[in-house]
Amino acid sequence: MSQISSPTTTIRLRAPEPSDVDCMYLWENNPEMWRYGFSPAPLSRHQIWEYIQRYDADPIADRQLRLMIAELISCTGNERSVGTVDLYNIDIRNRHAFIGIMIAKEHRRRGLAMQALALLIQYCRCNLGIEQLAATVAADNKPSLDLFIKAGFKQIAVIPRWICRPDGVRADAHLLTIMI
Repeated sequence: MSQISSPTTTIRLRAPEPSDVDCMYLWENNPEMWRYGFSPAPLSRHQIWEYIQRYDADPIADRQLRLMIAELISCTGNERSVGTVDLYNIDIRNRHAFIGIMIAKEHRRRGLAMQALALLIQYCRCNLGIEQLAATVAADNKPSLDLFIKAGFKQIAVIPRWICRPDGVRADAHLLTIMI
């Protein structure tokens, strides 16, 4: 899989490239994101570079898949990375997985996350045979909750104190699912 795209979107999903190291470094080390479940420990550029160099893109063996959300910015094929989408806890036998998505702050509220979800759902259904996706979203992350609900996910539970924030405060999470 070199990319996932559609003629009706302004983005594509693709594997991380060495040119993504700097933006991934900024996103992974942004303390604002840690409160929503990102790693609470800083990562070095070298660690991210090593991750990209070893990236296998075998979602069945690894039980996870990280894809870059790349916005097409011209008809010549130029693009810029605007976020990431992750599949994790992929269970091929039971045909389900969890999904997480992050759009860089400066690119939010433009419909890019919705396009990325649509592309990933299509990929999961057609290429991986996944039949159900789930997401856990912090109760105070209204934009993310709104995104998943607008994409057709249904809230099935509130999990008390599911997320532990870097300051030690516990937060509830909403569990949302969609049959695809």
